[in-house]
Amino acid sequence: MFNGLADWWDGVELWLAQAPFPVQFVLVMAVVVPLCLVAALVLDTVFGKLARFFGTARDANDSDRPS
Repeated sequence: MFNGLADWWDGVELWLAQAPFPVQFVLVMAVVVPLCLVAALVLDTVFGKLARFFGTARDANDSDRPS
């Protein structure tokens, strides 16, 4: 099974490497930009929840510190 997947991926990679630059650019942008946006959304959500879980680093009642 993995050999078939590896062979398919090698074919796709070879096709993409031999394609003209504008085709490569469009395909990479169509795949990479949405993946980056999804990754940013997931990371923002995870770190936002972690920040809410751990709270703030300074004491809310400490008035002599600038906010």
